[in-house]
Amino acid sequence: MMKRKLCAVTLCCVIAGLLAHSPARAQIEANLESYTGKNAEGYLTPLTEGFGSALQSGVFRSAAIPKDGFHINVEIKTSFITFGDDDKTFTAVAPEGFFLVGDPIAPTVVGSTESTPIPGQGGAMWYPPAGLDIGSLGLAVPQITIGSLAGTQGIFRYIAFDTGDAEIGSLSLLGLGARHSISQHFKSIPFDLAGGFLWQKFQVGDDLIDASAFSIGVQGSKRYSVLEPYASLSLDTFKMSVEYDYKPSQGETEQLSLDFDQTSDVHFAGGLGINLSVVHIHGEIGISNKTSYALGLSVGN
Repeated sequence: MMKRKLCAVTLCCVIAGLLAHSPARAQIEANLESYTGKNAEGYLTPLTEGFGSALQSGVFRSAAIPKDGFHINVEIKTSFITFGDDDKTFTAVAPEGFFLVGDPIAPTVVGSTESTPIPGQGGAMWYPPAGLDIGSLGLAVPQITIGSLAGTQGIFRYIAFDTGDAEIGSLSLLGLGARHSISQHFKSIPFDLAGGFLWQKFQVGDDLIDASAFSIGVQGSKRYSVLEPYASLSLDTFKMSVEYDYKPSQGETEQLSLDFDQTSDVHFAGGLGINLSVVHIHGEIGISNKTSYALGLSVGN
């Protein structure tokens, strides 16, 4: 069961652009099996922050929304975040019965592949699990936007597949949202202005990872021939829970549930779109709890 779940984590990372090799799968399994509570949370926090930022980046490329008519765009949205030195370590909690002498600084899942032993009283040493030395994380998501009704368009994101119980089981991402043209109500505004929201749910396996993201904000853009600079300001929230098997040094294996606190971040992004007939390309930089980079390709009207 644990092997299937950890393969699921690894495949998620691969799909998201996180380059993980076979030895990493065994290391993740060993690390999670020996961590509980605050240690498990500290170890995995960089990935939760990374997924949260990546999911909510590069969603829009323009604030121009037609007032009516049939308009559809099929898009691929890719986003990337990088991990800094602060993401590489966390302050660990010593195992029960171990009395620390040194600072309990341990690698996170994106930290060093070499764990520095932490000294305790009486010459004892604690060896916290190592990380995977991950520098960045990326995400690619298919998206469809369709409209327009009274200057309003819908947003739909979806991907799902099942590799079977012998592999990772199921993986799914669902996103639903809408945007409305604000500038259509104020003819004096010299640029396009829109507001909207996007809700997303991300699941791996039966119970392994269950995450949800919500974003609400405004976007502005101005088109100059084929070029269209744009900017957005939003409030993003992200929440994730993880279930995994814990194997204590003594006693039976037990299944643990780890719930990460919901995070809320102000997210500012600026980018440039290139409109070539029915093909549209855009790139942007976003600033929130992480700096994100996004690229998108869209085909449609």
